[in-house]
Amino acid sequence: MIMELTLKDNDFLRQFEMIVDDHLATIEYSLQERKIFLTKINVPEEITGSDFQNTFIKHVFENIEERNLSVVPTCTPIVSFMRKNKQYRGLLPVGIKI
Repeated sequence: MIMELTLKDNDFLRQFEMIVDDHLATIEYSLQERKIFLTKINVPEEITGSDFQNTFIKHVFENIEERNLSVVPTCTPIVSFMRKNKQYRGLLPVGIKI
């Protein structure tokens, strides 16, 4: 089903994008100083299963890590992902705990 996943940072629309089987999944963000606030995740119903959502979030976190930014998750699915995947807690800014 899923061949190769390519993450695109659409800075004009302030969202990360990934196309799967001709469907667009997005994670909206707001960038302030060296912090990126992940505000909303949109995964079309046609892309079933939480495996894709987790893979999508992992790709976004890896991109954020490469850019040396801190991440502030403000939507429930991304907060839940971070709680389950403690290896990404180092991306949180000082003073923010999940």
